[in-house]
Amino acid sequence: MALSKQQNRRQQNLPTINERIRFPEIRVIDSEGEQLGIMEPSEALQLAQERDLDLVLLSDKAEPPVCRIINYGKYKFEQEKKAREARKKQHTSDVKEVKMRYKIGDHDYHVRVNQATRFIKAGDKVKATVMFRGREIQHSDLAETLLKRLAGDLENIAEVQQLPKREGRNMMMMLSPKKS
Repeated sequence: MALSKQQNRRQQNLPTINERIRFPEIRVIDSEGEQLGIMEPSEALQLAQERDLDLVLLSDKAEPPVCRIINYGKYKFEQEKKAREARKKQHTSDVKEVKMRYKIGDHDYHVRVNQATRFIKAGDKVKATVMFRGREIQHSDLAETLLKRLAGDLENIAEVQQLPKREGRNMMMMLSPKKS
């Protein structure tokens, strides 16, 4: 029984080409893109074999299903190539962190603003964190002011996704790129 399930899975993964096409009628398109009309799969398969090509099911949702007479190996290679190109162009948005203390110097603050700007322009989200040590935690209002100042400096390219909030010995705020 387990062997038949495995064989069944293998057959499901196989592409629907040539003899595996099981429909009463199919619409056939030749390798140049011309429609040959609606016919039985056996007729279409015979045409494909005469040209030393494969009969490949393109769309089983259409009425009747659409098949094309092409070189399957080349077709499969083109599909994989398109998928690789699509993955290359895809950009996943990461979360980058900018850490500082509430007593940060003016120059250091501008360095953090420039880092955050660079991250946001690259399409990433920015987590701005103000760290507290010892009794500094009493001055959480100064840290909140600093984070709001950062949001104000970046308002033309970023929007606040999460307002400043305290988590343990840190206060953080999330910024994301503005949608154009």
